[in-house]
Amino acid sequence: MFANTPLRHAVLLSLYGAAALSFAPSAFAQTAQEAKPDTPMQSVSVVGSRRATTSSTDTVVPVDIIPMSKSTEQGGQFDLAQTLTYISPSFNSTRQSGSDGADLVDSAALRGLGSDQTLVLVNGKRRHTTALVNLFGARNRGNTGTDMNTIPLLAIKDVQVLRDGAAAQYGSDAIAGVIDIGLKKSKGCEAVAGFSEYSRRDGKNYLTSAYCGFEIGNGGVLGITGEYLDRGRSNRAEADNPRIIGDTKTKNQTIYLNGELPTTGTGKLYFTAGGQTRNASSAAFARGGIGSDDIPSRNSAAMYPNGFVPFINADIDDQYAILGHRSMVGDWNLDLSQTYGYNKMRYNISHTINASIANKDLLAGGKGISPDRFDAGGFSFQQLTTNLDLNHYYDGLVGDGLNVAFGGEYRSENYKIFAGEPGSYNDVDGIGFGGNAGSQGFPGFQPADQVNAKRHSTAAYLDLEADLSKIVKLQGALRYEKFSDFGSTVTGKLAGSVRVADSVLLRGSGSTGFRAPSLQQVYFSSTFTDFIGGVPTDVVLAPNGGTVANAAGIPKLKEEKSTSFTLGTTWTPNAAVSVTADLYNIKIKDRIVLSGRFNADTYPDLAERLAKLGVGEAQFFVNSVDTKTQGLDLTASHKTNFGSNKLTTFLALNVSKTEVTGIHAPASLKGFEDVLLSEKERLYIEQGAPRSKATLGFDYVTGPWESDLKIIHFGPQTLGTFDGTAAGVPNQHYESKTSADLSFTYTINKNMKFTFGGNNIFNVKPTSQNADETDNGFKYESVQFGLNGASYFGRLYVKF
Repeated sequence: MFANTPLRHAVLLSLYGAAALSFAPSAFAQTAQEAKPDTPMQSVSVVGSRRATTSSTDTVVPVDIIPMSKSTEQGGQFDLAQTLTYISPSFNSTRQSGSDGADLVDSAALRGLGSDQTLVLVNGKRRHTTALVNLFGARNRGNTGTDMNTIPLLAIKDVQVLRDGAAAQYGSDAIAGVIDIGLKKSKGCEAVAGFSEYSRRDGKNYLTSAYCGFEIGNGGVLGITGEYLDRGRSNRAEADNPRIIGDTKTKNQTIYLNGELPTTGTGKLYFTAGGQTRNASSAAFARGGIGSDDIPSRNSAAMYPNGFVPFINADIDDQYAILGHRSMVGDWNLDLSQTYGYNKMRYNISHTINASIANKDLLAGGKGISPDRFDAGGFSFQQLTTNLDLNHYYDGLVGDGLNVAFGGEYRSENYKIFAGEPGSYNDVDGIGFGGNAGSQGFPGFQPADQVNAKRHSTAAYLDLEADLSKIVKLQGALRYEKFSDFGSTVTGKLAGSVRVADSVLLRGSGSTGFRAPSLQQVYFSSTFTDFIGGVPTDVVLAPNGGTVANAAGIPKLKEEKSTSFTLGTTWTPNAAVSVTADLYNIKIKDRIVLSGRFNADTYPDLAERLAKLGVGEAQFFVNSVDTKTQGLDLTASHKTNFGSNKLTTFLALNVSKTEVTGIHAPASLKGFEDVLLSEKERLYIEQGAPRSKATLGFDYVTGPWESDLKIIHFGPQTLGTFDGTAAGVPNQHYESKTSADLSFTYTINKNMKFTFGGNNIFNVKPTSQNADETDNGFKYESVQFGLNGASYFGRLYVKF
């Protein structure tokens, strides 16, 4: 790794004190300390444990506590997903480009698995996923996920990452682990103003954010955060390429409230409410002008003689709320809560054309004009979750003590698809006349695609944590969950730790898990018209259980099941040094994948059945893949003083390997496993995220100056190509790349500081590929490393 010349220079520079970490060393050293040494926490509620007060150093499974104050005040990233990407090696979030709706939402994932295999909580309560199901792009294809960027950074106190299977504790989706976002409710006010842009002078970001917490009632507190983030479009396409490839354009307006109010006795009413509206715009593939085959099929000479790029725009509305009450009932801690989540995305396509409308106008003697903007419809997802949790610690009942927790959950969900206006999908110039139907860039949802699907689930759990002695701890959990649409499941977990020396802890766990198929995967439907052999036929992504899926013999979707094992150790010889290492093995059975397209070329018999329904090509969501993921998480931190100066050094490393171990085609598709899961799709599952990622950080403080350096190493990736190796085209290979982020902070006074610096300061780019063979038609795919190159930023933080 250190053979890389820019990296070697950066390390040497940092060793002389010109660098720092953008987060507290406690982030991965697993202490319960906050970022600021003058505000120590004696106890902290840690994700993965049901105990009322638990020190994170005593957890039997790996938990990273990442204080966000430093990233908020001084960081070079302006949203949560990108911030965590460059802090936590086990965290994956890829900013897509050329992937339709997936460009507009950055989903979260852990340990190289899918975004819907990581459960996200806010203040310990389940957060809803997006309404979007990713259909294109190099990451999370066929997955739903949680949009991390709907929560403003300034509203967050810390982020806890449980790197262990936890479905037995928290329910569906927690196969890879759990991310818990803790919101602030401290008193006082603070504000941030920031600006950044790439070295190419595009992708400009403007950030303004403010938080204010004040007392309400008799000892209550209310924290309010408001944020406006304007991210400009970037473009890395070559000068002679009409494509636009890079960051999408977004404008986010967000407000969050978080607080609590004492009631009777020790009771507290707690509440959270937040919402974001996002106006986002992504560029689709370019269409050719006069002299190209795109006229009249996809373009009109009268409208775009030089070709055009359609824009896929979306209005995104995200809402979230928690209302709950904590109290004591006898000796028991009782927590009753109601959580509400809602996400809606409505597409409008601009700078576009319905070529069939333009062609009909031309054939009728007109200029050949079509509307250039269409409402293409969209979708929404709503989730309501009711929780009742009780826990009690029995001192000395079993060994040194036993914590007993149990509770239940009721969850209801609703998924809708809305049709677009007729011009966004219809064909008006007649069969075979050449103008393609629907809005170019993104054809609208048709009336036949409309969905209003509901389901509910109930769950009950029992969680036991025993301090068998001063050196041995044991944890067990059992959970029963029943869904109205596919049945029930039981999961369990057993974990323990042994302190073999004062400074050494051994820990391990074994668990079973599951993920219920999302309503989006079950009911998503998309239809557009294409000409196959000169005949207009429907190309559909068919909903599970519908006429087309049933005709193809696609079985009803069921849950994904997993087994997970971890084995690790922590070493804390003194207050200045901390090291953790954890091995993990995760096996998932019946993973849900989005199949390839079945047509007359790939499966003639099935195509004949589909043709009777007017369908030329079809693809489906199917439980068909088994995978195995193995890996290592390693963290180390060291703090030292040079007189009045302070240096903190930090290393975090994740190495993982996911491989497809089996493909189980339904009986009707036996023998066509290569269509069900092509080599390209397999590689997206196995290597959509880099197989290794490491962050090396240095934090040096001298007087009013602080310098930060993070060196981030991304391991290699191999992805498929458009034509595939069967056609003699080699796969895409992305070499290991290393970037460096450097910033300097000057503390103006105790209430004000200014930070300036750069990200990826050596302007490193991914390995170039054949643009004709990539999924997005550019010389490299959207990989986690990023494709925009160097950027620079400034940030002013004020406390008042």
